[in-house]
Amino acid sequence: MCELLGMNCNVPTDIRFSFSGLLERGGRTGEHRDGWGIAFYEGRGCRTFHDPLASCDSEIAQLVRSHSVKSLNVICHIRKATNGRVCLANTHPFTRELWGRAWAFAHNGRLRGIKKWPLVFYHPIGTTDSEHAFCWMLDQIRKAHPTAPRSDAVLRRLIGELADEISQLGIFNMMLCDADTLYCHCSTHLSWLTRRAPFGEASLIDTELTVDFAAETTPDDVVTVIATHPLTRHEPWEKMDPAGCVVFRDGLVVGQR
Repeated sequence: MCELLGMNCNVPTDIRFSFSGLLERGGRTGEHRDGWGIAFYEGRGCRTFHDPLASCDSEIAQLVRSHSVKSLNVICHIRKATNGRVCLANTHPFTRELWGRAWAFAHNGRLRGIKKWPLVFYHPIGTTDSEHAFCWMLDQIRKAHPTAPRSDAVLRRLIGELADEISQLGIFNMMLCDADTLYCHCSTHLSWLTRRAPFGEASLIDTELTVDFAAETTPDDVVTVIATHPLTRHEPWEKMDPAGCVVFRDGLVVGQR
């Protein structure tokens, strides 16, 4: 199946270190050769790059890796196709607009029967079960709240309930972001790590790359990285509970169950 990478921070932070590790799994140290994508936010705007080529062979991926990409929220995905052919339209993350916000979504797993669930406002461009699930979630959120709810807790609860409902169809490891908050739901594999002062060194598992974060950060920085499987050695990654949801904002956990 696919692999996911997310980042949520309290200050714009460079994703290249973690991104470099994930790209290796897209055809070199892993079998996820069926495309890759990244979505990162610049203020309220969302910039995306996609390629149906394996990330280890993609010139676009090397372009992203060679430029500083600093953001408060990032979602990345490398694909091993299980539903839908290999093409640009089927590469994650997918994006849509709701309440004047750009929402980004990526999924790992397979959802049998999701395409039978009716859609009203949002419709897929590609043919994956993942994009259909994303459109269905946004349809349900829009139906329940035609305008943005005043309470973040109300939205967190609704997204958790929708994720639980979808997960009854199969494996639903997913990341969903609205520019401010990163929602994560785990069916099988998701782990997360929060880096904050005192910062130290970290070394990637999939390639020979080490960074001393003490030289790259300030004492007030809080950076959380979420991945299908840990990307670094000798750091305290925490595995999410199956059927659990963890919500991040400003690098911190703001909701968990």
